[in-house]
Amino acid sequence: MPVYEDKVSGADGFVSLEVSPRLALDTDKTLEQARELWQAVNRPNVMIKIPGTQPCLPAIRQAIAEGININVTLLFSLDRYAAVAEAYIAGLEDRLAAGHPIDQLASVASFFISRIDTLVDPVLAERGLNELKGETAIALAKQAYALYGRLFESERFRKLASLGATPQRLLWASTGVKDPDFSPVKYVEALIGPKTVNTVPMDTLQAYREQGKPSVRLSSHYSEALQMLEQVQRAGVDLNTVAEQLEKEGIAKFNQPYDKLLKAIDTQKYALTDG
Repeated sequence: MPVYEDKVSGADGFVSLEVSPRLALDTDKTLEQARELWQAVNRPNVMIKIPGTQPCLPAIRQAIAEGININVTLLFSLDRYAAVAEAYIAGLEDRLAAGHPIDQLASVASFFISRIDTLVDPVLAERGLNELKGETAIALAKQAYALYGRLFESERFRKLASLGATPQRLLWASTGVKDPDFSPVKYVEALIGPKTVNTVPMDTLQAYREQGKPSVRLSSHYSEALQMLEQVQRAGVDLNTVAEQLEKEGIAKFNQPYDKLLKAIDTQKYALTDG
């Protein structure tokens, strides 16, 4: 809370709490649980995590319209990111049309970085394109950042910003390096840019303290990133198919830690009750 209070509205000091990943394909139940969590926590610096699946897009828009801070998770493609940003902006417009203030809302759109390369790199290696390994996710992130700039500097959003709305910031998740051949700060270094968030794993943070070289790189070499993605596509890698597979796997991977969390809560609850 001290970080939240010492900020520009919509910036830092947020804690995220997720809707059950088992509801990731259910619009109505996702929205219902988002409301329940928002009301139960009842703090302005909570963000409710909703996966950016196709069925959840209407839930994201409605939640924003109701004044709920949203962390949109599990993003792997530019098309889906564009849809998520649209849901956020449209939700702000809906809220404004209903006569409610929009100056206290915050949201982030979370791209899962290393998982993209983990899936794509073996295919590139098979096709003799080792020089492209570890570059797909960064290239996608650069495109997403360029799209972010266009969307939130548009005349449409400027009207909302004049009434206190803040952009939905891009958040880089899964930025720990999976391939031991890569520098441990590979993704952190490449993804530095204004008004972004990076949920850095602790070991990656420690590595960055020791060898990081801070510099804004996210907006540089955009044309090279675009060419790189074209090479990947020409190699027969369909990035939309990759995104669909990662989304399905991501939902499944989220279920296990979520269930573990609930079990831990139950254990503690029973221990306190017995005491």
